[in-house]
Amino acid sequence: MDEYAWPTGPDVPAAEDRQRSWEAAVAALPVGHRITGKVVGRQRFGVFLLMEGAPDAMALAEITAMPLGMDLPAIGALVRGQVLWHAEHNHQVKVRLDEWRATGE
Repeated sequence: MDEYAWPTGPDVPAAEDRQRSWEAAVAALPVGHRITGKVVGRQRFGVFLLMEGAPDAMALAEITAMPLGMDLPAIGALVRGQVLWHAEHNHQVKVRLDEWRATGE
């Protein structure tokens, strides 16, 4: 498998599902809210997450919003962090990561 991958799979919400549930996601995930999620996509600039409590929301944690020296989490890793802001234009919740662990640890 390639080291980098866009979010795919049966658990990843379609764009129209993210758009339809956007207002509910913003209400459920206000700025400052603590999140737990799973990495479902990975690019050089950051990771895409599915978050507990908001199944149709997609989050992006950019490398600039990770602790200095933190490795980019792998697909499937469980992460914790905090909501930074909401990107209305592409219906993404921007997140700062605090920690992560590989699945099965």
